[in-house]
Amino acid sequence: MRILVTGGAGFIGSEYVRMLLGAPDGARAGDSQLAPTAITVLDKLTYSGNLHNLTAVWDDPRLRFVQGDICDAALVDEVTPGHDVVVHFAAESHVDRSIAGAAPFVTTNVLGTQTLLDAVLRHGTARFVHVSTDEVYGSIDVGSWTEEWPLSPNSPYSASKAGSDLLALAYHRTHGMDVVVTRCSNNYGPYQFPEKVIPLFVTNLLDGGTVPLYGDGDNVRDWLHVHDHCRGIALVQERGRAGEVYNIGGGTELTNKELTGRLLEACGAGWDRVVPVADRKGHDRRYSLDISKISNELGYTPSIDLDHGLIQTVQWYRDNRHWWQPLKNKTTTPAAG
Repeated sequence: MRILVTGGAGFIGSEYVRMLLGAPDGARAGDSQLAPTAITVLDKLTYSGNLHNLTAVWDDPRLRFVQGDICDAALVDEVTPGHDVVVHFAAESHVDRSIAGAAPFVTTNVLGTQTLLDAVLRHGTARFVHVSTDEVYGSIDVGSWTEEWPLSPNSPYSASKAGSDLLALAYHRTHGMDVVVTRCSNNYGPYQFPEKVIPLFVTNLLDGGTVPLYGDGDNVRDWLHVHDHCRGIALVQERGRAGEVYNIGGGTELTNKELTGRLLEACGAGWDRVVPVADRKGHDRRYSLDISKISNELGYTPSIDLDHGLIQTVQWYRDNRHWWQPLKNKTTTPAAG
């Protein structure tokens, strides 16, 4: 099986590549049954893409890296042929950046996805896996979203992702393309760029700094370890039904205040290191995914407990300052998930 992975040098995409290629680290080796014969990573290497994320598999003869933009139709048309599956991670994904300027999000997330879909259609690629987010559903006060829930995005980022979801599903219905869509809850784990809430807080605390907490801190998120997310995507790639959406969640909901408390404890810091900041515009109050569908159909269950996962993640950032310290020199913004 030959797999084209867009955004494969990013946080989640690189985890998927390492997992499929059996990176020499016990938490990932042999976890997937997909056994790719070749993986091509197509990544623009924007601020959050990082070739160091692929160091563990860089010498694997099955890996090929192509630097480029998914909006570049000529390049995408050149790269796509010969692959059996496209797994599409590439996206602009930071909500605060989308509020500051929406154009890159619409361009990459909507037009880039359309460019890929056209190439897949043109070359007869067998399957297109579109990786999306629970943020397309909006905010929910009680209960949990099923895959049939109406889309009601509240930020430019989530609106652009909703648009790309609808495009992908439209290509299935219009052209009969084998398309599957996944929607995940908030990811965390190693190699996450330090503008997102957990790596931002952890690296600030490890540097002796303070951390920003939006509003009253009572916004709720479901937390999903990136490895569990990629396990779910692999199941969908392998056995998901064409034209379907699958929610992938972690099963543990925390308020941002509760998450902050756990991170303070893990880093040996106190609440005096927390600085309240004005709430984000249009800040969704609560996210919650119903994962019954992927559990019942494909046998998915989260395998990494949040307490263990957070401790493991904090330790990774302690041990890998050489990875994140240079990135802290890049502009980061307050993050609340």
